[in-house]
Amino acid sequence: MKYPEMRRQLEVVVEGLADPAYQRRVWVDGQPEDGVEHDEFGLAVHFLFDDSSLAQDALSTIGWILKDASEAESVTALVRTIDVVLNRYGTNLSDAEYIEVPEWRFVVVAAKATMAVLAGR
Repeated sequence: MKYPEMRRQLEVVVEGLADPAYQRRVWVDGQPEDGVEHDEFGLAVHFLFDDSSLAQDALSTIGWILKDASEAESVTALVRTIDVVLNRYGTNLSDAEYIEVPEWRFVVVAAKATMAVLAGR
């Protein structure tokens, strides 16, 4: 793995997207966990869409951030669910509003699936 620190960041982002209780506690209520100064949905979006090539071409990150095609497929599926939310509701909602839209449940489900794939389960 060429960029293990980006791999770890991906794991952290996916864990946050997979956990509605974390989202409410940290993103909405502003109660950061140990070792986390600040977290929000926007940081996850920036990592996936802006700071890496994961949203544009996850396959190209194999060997750099991802291990194999199954991880790339899973990340791509997660990104698609986020795309649906952002395309439907725009980029100006608060985190509290995003996690309440009906489509958010698909983000959570896709993130849980991605967590499992990244963990090799």
